Amino acid sequence: MNDVLSTYEPAVGAQMVAQLRQLGKVLQGARVVHVNSTRYGGGVAEILHKLIPIKQALGLDTSWEVINGDAAFYECTKSFHNALQGDRIDIPPTLLEHFEATNRRNADELRATLEDADFVFIHDPQPAPLLALCPDRRGKWIWRCHIDLSHPYRRVWRYVRRWVRDYDASVFSLPEFSQELPHPQYLIPPSIDPLSDKNMDLTAREVTETRERFGLDPEIPLLVQVSRFDRFKDPLGVIAAHKLIDKVAPTQLVLAGGEATDDPEGALVLEEVMEAAAGNDRVHVLMLPPDAHRTINALQRAADIVIQKSIKEGFGLTVAEAMWKGKPVIGGDTGGIRLQVVDHYTGFLVNTPEGAALRARYLLHRRDLLHEMGERARRHIWENFLITRHVRDYLSLMIGLRMNNQERIEVRT
Repeated sequence: MNDVLSTYEPAVGAQMVAQLRQLGKVLQGARVVHVNSTRYGGGVAEILHKLIPIKQALGLDTSWEVINGDAAFYECTKSFHNALQGDRIDIPPTLLEHFEATNRRNADELRATLEDADFVFIHDPQPAPLLALCPDRRGKWIWRCHIDLSHPYRRVWRYVRRWVRDYDASVFSLPEFSQELPHPQYLIPPSIDPLSDKNMDLTAREVTETRERFGLDPEIPLLVQVSRFDRFKDPLGVIAAHKLIDKVAPTQLVLAGGEATDDPEGALVLEEVMEAAAGNDRVHVLMLPPDAHRTINALQRAADIVIQKSIKEGFGLTVAEAMWKGKPVIGGDTGGIRLQVVDHYTGFLVNTPEGAALRARYLLHRRDLLHEMGERARRHIWENFLITRHVRDYLSLMIGLRMNNQERIEVRT
């Protein structure tokens, strides 16, 4: 147990690791289950791959279950995602019925595991009905919403709220993301793992080899956006911004992404991106496999500036990843990006391709400021958005629920 946790001490400090061990002792042996809709692709799966082993190392009996669905199920849940982030989408009753039937089938397979758990974390709307389908549950159930619910399409939110209102607690990334619910709500921002393949230190040689593999010119400034091919990530807007930058000074753009099994729109968006990039040999569209973590790491390290020009964003782990590598980020002025990018301090917040182009040109002409912003960005992530802080928040939440949310809880070990 100690070896796993000790590996984090050089990155996060001995005090943080000691706090985790102290909280973990209070929850020794607790059975914890996380449930989501995909094991690969997207920030939720990425976090769980790192979160679960640390909880296990702390002595919690922790497991991760993934619900199964077909194309119609994911069409429905993608509509949930878009509507809850503000799009006016009316979902046909037949799709909602299919969504519920799919959850019933998954509940039949998972019921014994879920009902026996001390704590169950249900991630996002896809598996939300499982609570109602496990009537003999004995533990505390928490709905973890990674979506920006600040301005949902009300008709869809009313439907989803039916499934989540009876949870013991819910978790959101930012205060403004939450909605009124009849239970305690917690604020826990996502995080990155500094020791993962995507964030660990790399040799200069590996970065150089990655640049050469994709035909990137080391003499031309490089802009990188890493994200799923999703309309909310605005890859077409990034290409438009690059064209404006390129009129003033030659630059290269890499749009690197991959597939998520619960996102049926990805192929269509990728097709649109390829069409927009056609004929421009300084725009590189990379479709990477789910395990291309070191490649993404190297691309972010090779970048002069990292972009995340999302129109809507729950958090945006790629922002924290880039900042951890000492890169200033030009991000969309939305959602969880605002929590990470301190405007004019660790990067810039923008709303348009023109704004992104203006800020990128400014940084490329002010290399001293570019490096200063990058140093401040890394410090900001170290202080606020590493996985150990995330685990500490989850442990504190579980202790609070076990103690019925008393105003003061003494942790003695």
